[in-house]
Amino acid sequence: MTILIKIIQLILALSILVIIHEFGHFIASRIFGVRVEKFYMFFDWKFSIFRAKKVNGRWRFKFFCKNEPEKYITHERIDPVTNKKEYTYEKIDLNTLPEDDWRRAEDATEFGLGWVPLGGYCKIAGMIDESMDQAQMAQEPQPWEFRTKPAWQRLIIMIGGVCMNVILAILIYIGLIASYGEQYVSTAEVNKYGIAVDSLGYSIGLRDGDKILSIDGQYVEDFSQIPMTIVLEKPQYIEVERDGRNVQVELPEDAINKILKARSMFINMRLPFVVGGFANGSYAEKAGLLENDRIIGINEVETPYFQDFKREIVNYKGEDVDLRIVRVDDTLTVLTHVGGDATIGVYAAQILQISTKEYTFWQAIPEGFRKTGKELSDYWKQLKLIVKPSTGAYESLGGFITIGSIFPDHFIWEQFWRLTAFLSIILAVMNILPIPGLDGGHVLFLIWEVITGRKPSDKFLERATTIGFIFLLLLLIYANGNDIIRLFR
Repeated sequence: MTILIKIIQLILALSILVIIHEFGHFIASRIFGVRVEKFYMFFDWKFSIFRAKKVNGRWRFKFFCKNEPEKYITHERIDPVTNKKEYTYEKIDLNTLPEDDWRRAEDATEFGLGWVPLGGYCKIAGMIDESMDQAQMAQEPQPWEFRTKPAWQRLIIMIGGVCMNVILAILIYIGLIASYGEQYVSTAEVNKYGIAVDSLGYSIGLRDGDKILSIDGQYVEDFSQIPMTIVLEKPQYIEVERDGRNVQVELPEDAINKILKARSMFINMRLPFVVGGFANGSYAEKAGLLENDRIIGINEVETPYFQDFKREIVNYKGEDVDLRIVRVDDTLTVLTHVGGDATIGVYAAQILQISTKEYTFWQAIPEGFRKTGKELSDYWKQLKLIVKPSTGAYESLGGFITIGSIFPDHFIWEQFWRLTAFLSIILAVMNILPIPGLDGGHVLFLIWEVITGRKPSDKFLERATTIGFIFLLLLLIYANGNDIIRLFR
């Protein structure tokens, strides 16, 4: 059931993002008088689940149908000199078709739902895209086609999708900030108990109990932003309070590479283990533990903090142990069983205070713009790390499993919209990359045309788009392959 909830959230979020993105291309095309032949959610390879089109003033609907025949008859011949196949295209005379024939309404947009859930598309007349419609491109250019419009109009059409994704993120963040404010645990609050580090954190110079004061002299208010700040800003040192004195921890040269390759949270909040609740069938609850009990030891081993408990409990899988707890002012010993998964069925209580910055609707507007800008900047920095082989960040690439895993195992609207806004930013950044087949590839060629005054040939654009799609397909296979490999690690 948990996996199903994550899948539903993922599909819903991607559906919203794809529709908004393609609507950006659609509305920009219509503003400049360019026909949009198809507007599809998901891909309709061979057939579609649903399609709708306006024919002679009336909407027609079809369900579970094969793709309509092309408006062109294809003629094939063998060149006697090169012995290669050549194709010519003859356009069907639409006036010879019945009045209610789907193909007659070629100036109307066909809306539909495909069955391959890998995105969606907006087929713009007279444009070389993933459809590779060579028949249309072989005909004389028409005034309603993309290819006959000025370069600046074509440029606006191509960036329309990315702009809509950015606008969507801004609107979502404005709504969230106005409704919920900004919640976070401050670094000062975490410093009540200090941080807990794993082996990676230890190797770069941090220690359990350190209290982070600044990063390269800059205080970070939101504790959750500290790991990302370290990775993206590449600081020279972290200033901490250790055993009552201030210490500058000089980061080794390979610290960022180690962090990226490890893909682990190398620092965390160090918290006392206070019982906040129990799972169904909890061994600890059956043994007599109560909420607000504080666990301080297992058998003879001191575990004053939650991280200490987690490290120690794995040594007692399937065994009975003595838990030492503090209840009000008394120290007690309770015998309990440890499950085979090294758990006793206890949830830790949230004992740190959560800070909340509240905003009015009008205050939320500039804050929504600021937050979107920061997310765009941060993701762009992450992308630059990924394309550098020396960082090893490419190993962290993930596909649909990775994206789906970021959604919670139960539906919370606030979290859903925060993740949707974040994915919208990712989609915007990825689509503007100068790779043929993506919006950024089209933008690259259009900028070249604007600067040089020369338009790339259709044959060149077709070949570039094919190469771009092969690259994107390989990237998709690699990212999802990483997901599958991680499942077996």
